[in-house]
Amino acid sequence: MDDLDPRLLVDLLRDHIIPDKSLGQHFLLDQDVISRSIEICMEQGSPLNSESKVLEIGPGPGSLTLSLLRTNSNVIGIEIDSEAISHLERVFGNAEGKLEIISGDILKVKWPNNLSHIVANLPYQISSPVLDLIQQYHYRSPLDAIVILVQDEFAERMSMEHFGSLSPLGLSLWLDFDVKLDRKVPGGAFSPAPRVNSRLVSLIPIDRSIENGKINRKMFRIITQHCFSSRRKKIKTLLFKTPRRISRVGGWHKSRWKAAIEDLIDNPPDGFSENWFDNRPDMLEPEEWAIIANRISSFGE
Repeated sequence: MDDLDPRLLVDLLRDHIIPDKSLGQHFLLDQDVISRSIEICMEQGSPLNSESKVLEIGPGPGSLTLSLLRTNSNVIGIEIDSEAISHLERVFGNAEGKLEIISGDILKVKWPNNLSHIVANLPYQISSPVLDLIQQYHYRSPLDAIVILVQDEFAERMSMEHFGSLSPLGLSLWLDFDVKLDRKVPGGAFSPAPRVNSRLVSLIPIDRSIENGKINRKMFRIITQHCFSSRRKKIKTLLFKTPRRISRVGGWHKSRWKAAIEDLIDNPPDGFSENWFDNRPDMLEPEEWAIIANRISSFGE
């Protein structure tokens, strides 16, 4: 592998295929960006080494795969493109037992057990469902570090760093991670070049809890998705409309929801302002949405 580099790997694959836009095939060329992905894991206290079991999503030409293998990690790539799989097998073989390529759609195949890291350049069009799967996996089997490359605008939604930038996506991720934005990556770092910038993002695992215990994750997601679907309206107006998905929660129905909201409005949680419900959804902090979700979920128990 000593004579390989990202540009050569991309050129070798492009000799056999025309990149498929429907698969989000923008192949990473920039070694500095690749090296930074690996550095982030080290900075988080979870360096890649021979004990690591790393999932790469859509390895394509293997430009990131190469650097992952050079850390002596055990790398598992899930790739949907048959020509890319043939290319990876030609170039790397099984890398002395350190590389496994699984053929299939990342949204459909079973993910390997006991992963320690996920490091990947995510196809733009499936970033959201892949993040949902990452979060589900981490909840069942905690990961040490996650570093992904996504569209810059999408990264902003993930991080919620700016005032008024709360979103159902960011709030869901908040349950399990601190989301940290790293360097921006211009389109010229890829072949073919996308028309938008990308961003390296790290997901740092964190155990969230609030004063009255663990967060009711299902209720939290239902409430935040319901309220942020009409984020310009007042919270009170939104909450008095029963979420369509509430029946998916055992024991919940329209009348119980209405009674729970009336109790919440009449008896605000500790620390909430008297007229907190006159705000728009993005005026509250994630912790406040967690408190609301727990108050509602405990009503009538």
